[in-house]
Amino acid sequence: MEQVRHTVEEIFNKDFKKTAIQGYNTNDVDSYLDELMADYQIYESNIKELQETIENQKREIAELTKQVNANTAAAATSNQVTSSANTNMDILKRISNLERKVFGAPEDK
Repeated sequence: MEQVRHTVEEIFNKDFKKTAIQGYNTNDVDSYLDELMADYQIYESNIKELQETIENQKREIAELTKQVNANTAAAATSNQVTSSANTNMDILKRISNLERKVFGAPEDK
């Protein structure tokens, strides 16, 4: 990023050398420099505002990333528990079916 070469104060304090021949109207130059200084101040203000916006968005992205990571970890843990519970239930059903085949149907009393 290029650095700005002049500040508002430098523009304000700039003195132009006077020559023997007629040059520019000093009032016109002064009023134009006043306009430049006002534009320059707005420009600096816009840059600061945009930099603050960037920093705020970086913080927001970091926070959202933490939330997504936490949600992803929680979902993975939940899926592991559900998968484990389903696997255990399947095993119990298979054992029950095998017991019925080997030992016969349970008697009702």
